[in-house]
Amino acid sequence: MPSLITFDSLSQTSPEGRLLFENLTLAFGRERTGLVGRNGVGKTTLLRLILGELAPAAGAVIVSGRIAVLRQQLAPPPGATLSDLLGVAEPLARLTRIEHGEGEGADFERADWTLPQRTQAALAEMELAGVPLERPAATLSGGEATRAALAALLIAEPDFILMDEPTNNLDSDGRAAVAAMLADWRGGALVVSHDRALLRRMDRIVELTSLGANVYGGNYDLYAARKAEEEAAVARDLDRAEQALARTERRVQAAKERKAKADAAGKRSRARRDMPKLWLDAQAERAESTSSGLSRIAERQRAEAERDLADAEARVERVRRLAFELPPSGLPDGRVALAFDDVGFAWPDGAPVLEGVSFRLVGPERLAVTGPNGAGKTTLIRLATGDLAPTHGQVGRGVPAVLLDQRAGMLHDDETLLENFRRLNPAADDNAAYAALARFVFRNVTALKPAAALSGGERLRAALACALMAVRPPQLIILDEPTNHLDLDSIAAVEAALLAYDGALVVVSHDRDFLAAIGVERELALPAR
Repeated sequence: MPSLITFDSLSQTSPEGRLLFENLTLAFGRERTGLVGRNGVGKTTLLRLILGELAPAAGAVIVSGRIAVLRQQLAPPPGATLSDLLGVAEPLARLTRIEHGEGEGADFERADWTLPQRTQAALAEMELAGVPLERPAATLSGGEATRAALAALLIAEPDFILMDEPTNNLDSDGRAAVAAMLADWRGGALVVSHDRALLRRMDRIVELTSLGANVYGGNYDLYAARKAEEEAAVARDLDRAEQALARTERRVQAAKERKAKADAAGKRSRARRDMPKLWLDAQAERAESTSSGLSRIAERQRAEAERDLADAEARVERVRRLAFELPPSGLPDGRVALAFDDVGFAWPDGAPVLEGVSFRLVGPERLAVTGPNGAGKTTLIRLATGDLAPTHGQVGRGVPAVLLDQRAGMLHDDETLLENFRRLNPAADDNAAYAALARFVFRNVTALKPAAALSGGERLRAALACALMAVRPPQLIILDEPTNHLDLDSIAAVEAALLAYDGALVVVSHDRDFLAAIGVERELALPAR
């Protein structure tokens, strides 16, 4: 398969000068590749190198064919229309000028007479048939804007598409649209994502680490299985190499001790003068030769053991992985943590956002709140926390609760992580705050980093630390799309901790893998509005 994109001995550093990858050689053809790796390892940087937005520090990026990109942020510019989002406003205007007899030479040279048909076909495929091209882009829902961006890719007919976290902030319908588009795509695709459902549709997975890139043929499930096997094998090799070096060190020490004893015995014999000097000299020479030979053998074995250990260590990525356990909440089994009784909400002079919502959360129950974007999920959360009062009905809050929203709004940008933690947990002293932040991989001086300087994933980790590691932990945790900015390793750590949590959970999420992993058994599906 001919390559459409090739990295040839590529090296790149971060804006702070940190080495991201070195001497990276990879090729991408007409297959769907999922690009995974820890936050900050350089995945988005690779996309920017492909697009020519960055110049490599060393090596080359070779692109053949036309490239198109679906970016994370789809916010339309002011005054834009659907045709602007599709990238067809000017080309269609060109055809209109020609049809009206107003075309100029350049119009005829650049006219694409298949564009109207391709545009309507793409809109139909993305379930936007009938939406006027002149419709203001600002009036499109988030899902419609995503579908429009996908339709733009179909219209452009590139050889290769790049997608950077394409399902972040999308509801189930939007995620399904991305997945369906990729399923039918016949060109090449490079998809940066931590969406496991989407990664299962890939032809191969490339994992970017601090050690380089590893290629796994097959989808996410095969990658996860092989990755676990490889990590176990590397751990075994490292353990064996460490044990072999320890055994060799003991043999070297024993050889040194035997030589020292032999030397001491020879000196005592010479001191007694009870043996002929010629015989003593011969014995000393043989002992020296034997001891020297054994010492050389032992030193050679030690050098070999040290090389084996160095080889094993070189295959281990030295990263600080997120791992934590939540302290017991003490929530009794029969306690009502949260209750909605016929709750409705509407803004003044506005249409109802929620109507007739009723449920009870008793003891350590776990409830998923699902529904399309605009269905009122965020409004329900604000009602649950008391940030909003219902228009009618009653909301009962029976236990201490904490909200972790996807923007980590609890953090003040002008405060350090340590200051944020102390403000949110006034009963904790500096030692407790440092310890809690360290468990979320904010160690030592990084705890003094301003919240404004955090990446999206770091911000969520910091909010997790502040919310979940309180001296008196909450008995109800409310989470709003908690996995949007986390990498796969961090998602796994959050899943493990929440699965072991003994309190109640209310979770807004479109990530079905996440909901299954944390043991959610009840679902409140809000209808579209």
